[in-house]
Amino acid sequence: MPHLGLVCITVSKEVRYRTVTRTRLHAQSADTQNKILEDIYRDNLQTLDTALRYCTQNGISLYRLPSSIFPFADTPEGLDLLRTLAPSLARSGKRALEAGIRLVMHPDQFVVLSSDSPDVVANSIRILQMHADIMDLLEQPRSSWALLEIHGGKANRADALIRCIATLPDAIRCRLGLENDEYAYSAEEIHAICMASGVPMVFDAHHHIVHEDLPSYDDPSVEEMLRKARATWADPAQQLVHISNGRSGFNDRQHADLIDTMPACYAQAPWIEIEAKSKEEAIDGLRPWLQSI
Repeated sequence: MPHLGLVCITVSKEVRYRTVTRTRLHAQSADTQNKILEDIYRDNLQTLDTALRYCTQNGISLYRLPSSIFPFADTPEGLDLLRTLAPSLARSGKRALEAGIRLVMHPDQFVVLSSDSPDVVANSIRILQMHADIMDLLEQPRSSWALLEIHGGKANRADALIRCIATLPDAIRCRLGLENDEYAYSAEEIHAICMASGVPMVFDAHHHIVHEDLPSYDDPSVEEMLRKARATWADPAQQLVHISNGRSGFNDRQHADLIDTMPACYAQAPWIEIEAKSKEEAIDGLRPWLQSI
């Protein structure tokens, strides 16, 4: 039976994280900046523990941490501060592992390893390193279990993406996964890149039907790509896929509140991240589907 995953927050106020803008932070003295970040880091770590309890209580086995869970942790000062909380992070990570809750992250759109700008690539690697550092501090394995999911980035740059992946530090590369998208990289293209670079493919059925302008999740290519994506995983039992529905119509790229239509072949998917606006309500709405498998 597939494991369903919660993405970052709940639609209720039960799981909410704090943040701070760069403008507000930099308007303060260095000491005050450090105090603000320390307070946020401690609060957000407690919120992570709340999220883990919520997942345990509601039978949710996968949790996507927000990319901004520790604001400015990609700076030396932020990382040093985060390291002072290493014992607490390790305890939270241990709780997740003991509860069988898989932790993953999805770095933001600024991560473009296929960019033709060296500065953009360098910044992308810096952001990915921050995510890898968080996973290391949470003592999550350096494997696709603790996946860092990104898109292919700039179109028609597959060779550059493959070359860049080969140079990544192990803490990043061993956790990296690539996802197909609606515009730049089709499922077939991402699959080819994953095969060439040795990283797993995160198949997103909604991105696929939008990219190919398909009328139904029953199109044979959906199941075909699910199977092809599984072959890119060193451990097929860890295969992770995404699902969402279009908001205003089947092929609308904007995500709907709930999941009303699920690919039949997703009954074969071990892990499914539910990318719906209504978060846990969408997961609850899929319980009958799970029970029917």
